[in-house]
Amino acid sequence: QVEVVESGGGLVQAGGSLRLSCAASGRTFSSYAMGWFRQAPGKEREFAAAISWGGGSTNYANSVKGRFTISRDNAKNTVYLQMNSLKPEDTAVYYCAAAKRQYYSGNPYSRYDYGYWGQGTQVTVSS
Repeated sequence: QVEVVESGGGLVQAGGSLRLSCAASGRTFSSYAMGWFRQAPGKEREFAAAISWGGGSTNYANSVKGRFTISRDNAKNTVYLQMNSLKPEDTAVYYCAAAKRQYYSGNPYSRYDYGYWGQGTQVTVSS
């Protein structure tokens, strides 16, 4: 069982940066692949970035590749999403998610391969 809580959202101008954090509970955090998804008003939740449980593999949506970086600190039970060169179209609620079970790789792009979700943090990018 994993509980996750996001933080770090806010209002930023286009071209600016934000770093989101996702703090997870439990001593087994290091065995869970983690992902970030986002949902804009009136749109479906979409994949943004993911990192394997060991941290050696990352995946990004084409829309954020080269601008966002996902990382994890297993000693702190935290995963991060560094977002640079933000655009108004990045405006969304950002959700952190843990894979549905330990040591599960699955499809990092699919929301259905994640079993534990946070409540989300709002990111608003003004033009």
